[in-house]
Amino acid sequence: MKDKNLLNKIAKLETMNDQLAAELNYLEHLARALGFAQGLKTLKSAALEMLETDRSKEVQSEENWD
Repeated sequence: MKDKNLLNKIAKLETMNDQLAAELNYLEHLARALGFAQGLKTLKSAALEMLETDRSKEVQSEENWD
């Protein structure tokens, strides 16, 4: 019984892995289609840069109120 449960868990994990891999490949395709030359790598970099810019603007705004 224990082996059967383990095999079922492995099967579920393999299915989840396949689904996640498919989603990741699709996101990679979308990122490249949107003009991010290196796909998710450059998309992530651009998103982090935007967040940092927003944080900097918030800090500057708070400093101006002081």
